[in-house]
Amino acid sequence: MEIRVLRYFLAIAREETITGAANFLHLTQPTLSRQIKDLEEELGQKLLVRGSHRVTLTKEGMILRKRAEEIISMVDKTEAEFNSMENTVSGDIYIGGGETIAIKPIAEIIKKMRDEYPDIYFHLYSGNSYDVAERLDKGLLDFGILIQPANIAKYNYINLPDKDIWGVIMRKDSPLAKKDFINKKDLLNLPLICSRQAISNELSENEFTKWFGEDFDKLNIITTFNLVYNAAIMVETGIGYMISLDKLVNTTETSNLCFRPLIPKLESGLNIVWKKYQMFSSAAELFLEELRKNFGE
Repeated sequence: MEIRVLRYFLAIAREETITGAANFLHLTQPTLSRQIKDLEEELGQKLLVRGSHRVTLTKEGMILRKRAEEIISMVDKTEAEFNSMENTVSGDIYIGGGETIAIKPIAEIIKKMRDEYPDIYFHLYSGNSYDVAERLDKGLLDFGILIQPANIAKYNYINLPDKDIWGVIMRKDSPLAKKDFINKKDLLNLPLICSRQAISNELSENEFTKWFGEDFDKLNIITTFNLVYNAAIMVETGIGYMISLDKLVNTTETSNLCFRPLIPKLESGLNIVWKKYQMFSSAAELFLEELRKNFGE
């Protein structure tokens, strides 16, 4: 299986036509069709369903698309690392994490490094702890920001100074907005919009579910999300109340939304992690030095 052919396959998946992909790749349509047919024969699976106006992926094709994207991403990352092995510090740094206030001190380090080394580029991937750990393990990320609790035994890590505070985001005209804190009883009869991080079964010990206790299954969770901006729009529309972290949504005087913390108080610590025995590019090594300088070990 050649990298070149995987790129051809991804182009077809993106363009949804052989003709459109061939034009993009500067190939003839028969040449591209032959390459994909050879790939299907090599894998022993049909990858595309060819319709009169567009092509769609089979189940096997969708699996290959996911794997091909990971492979191509790794190849591009490797090539970039080797291209950056010069006297001038340059290259790409890949960082993953959930939406968290902890990104602010990381952003300050990125700003400082960009001022000193303009040929270093940063790529941010958003996902929950499970998503980030999976990409770290596959080598698609250099660093990950994980919200505790998370399994960090297999990583090197630095504790970040910030803590995320859990609470409820609601409209300011909500009756609960008159309260200073939200308790468990308040949540039982509400239509809730919860982050995947809040209710994920992928964590060995989820803090929010543990905080709520044995009646967690009684909660009326009507929507889940992984992008807080979209969820905030749903709250503003009046669909429900969002279980989330503080300072991720505009809750200032100009906003229609407000944040109320949970009581008893629920906080989550944060770690920035990387694989043990990781071989870093010069750019990533420099970033790690800055992390240690700012946060210690």
